[in-house]
Amino acid sequence: MGKFSQAVRDSLWGHIYLTPELEECIHTPVFNRLYAIKQLGPTEIAYPGATHTRASHSLGVYHIAQRLADNLITKGASEWVTKKGTAAFLAAALFHDLGHFPFTHSLKELPLKDHEDLTADAVLAEPLKTLIAKTGADPQQVAAIVSDSIQTSDTETLFFRKLLSGVLDPDKLDYLNRDAFFCGVPYGTQDIDFILSHIVPDKQKGVMLDSQGIMSIEHLLFSKYMMYKAVYWNKNVRTATAMMKKALYSALEQKLVLPEQLYAADDNSIYSLLMSADFAEKKCAQLLKERRLYRIVQEIPFDDANPLHKKLEGLEFRTNEEKRLATENSLKPEDIIIDVPERISFETDLWIYSENKPFSESSTVFSKDTVQNFTKSIRKIRVCTAPDCGILHTIL
Repeated sequence: MGKFSQAVRDSLWGHIYLTPELEECIHTPVFNRLYAIKQLGPTEIAYPGATHTRASHSLGVYHIAQRLADNLITKGASEWVTKKGTAAFLAAALFHDLGHFPFTHSLKELPLKDHEDLTADAVLAEPLKTLIAKTGADPQQVAAIVSDSIQTSDTETLFFRKLLSGVLDPDKLDYLNRDAFFCGVPYGTQDIDFILSHIVPDKQKGVMLDSQGIMSIEHLLFSKYMMYKAVYWNKNVRTATAMMKKALYSALEQKLVLPEQLYAADDNSIYSLLMSADFAEKKCAQLLKERRLYRIVQEIPFDDANPLHKKLEGLEFRTNEEKRLATENSLKPEDIIIDVPERISFETDLWIYSENKPFSESSTVFSKDTVQNFTKSIRKIRVCTAPDCGILHTIL
């Protein structure tokens, strides 16, 4: 790996240093696509400053990964970590979102390949495969760190996979800070220096914390909760996401848009794909493009004990319920949307080595019940109608 001599100026972290070989990688078409994908999709509807991109986020993740790797190597990880493996970890951090879809998680429930697998495909394809090899990394190891679909028993690769996808992973530490910064809210800010000072490497677990570091996990979990409550699950953001999801699901079901077309799409071309097809649900995307959101007509807390609520988690069932409500209210199916936020977890099994127990059993005020209640308090089912519709006579 060459010298880290190429500086990229970042709004959040200041100078981020790349090697000349890594800099060559970020000028490829597959990375340039990330500049045309907003990190938070339609969130600018609620927070106009939220226009930062997947590219800037990727550079931020790389920056934190570099600091994390340096920190852990000085604390003993050098016993099982190689220069080639470290180069692969840094490349994996920089390119972890190459396969990410546009419009943030609008496409998450759709019948598509996981974006991590698409990232692995991109890493193992030209020109990136050859360019990554020039950085001193093995492209196959890079792909295996990003995607757990790639089977491996290599200890070093599994160690770096845990670092890239864990409680204190570079991805989370960047997006919470970056999203809060550009949305203009204080909730996501994390103290990276404090976190790094209280972690130690572990060959099997990835990283462990001492007792003083417990507060960094508490802060991160509460920050994540606040960001979901204020930003990620903001009602207007959820409505916009649901509108795009309904249009895409219908287009895919009717084979008017193919998965392969979405894999290469960005925030602009996804509209072009939908507008070029002729189908009723295109209305959702068209109104969203005009920033005209569907109106929320019902909002109820998600109840795990309610059989209907659990069924509504399935996209096909939800679509059929939308059709039923449309019929009962003399509306068209494209005029009704039911939004159910996906299940998320605020739990962590990060090991507190000074207490010899996992975080959930340590000296933290964040009990399992407390953490589980984070989701319960903010997860809501919403029924929305097109802006030109009247009052509904029947709802869920």
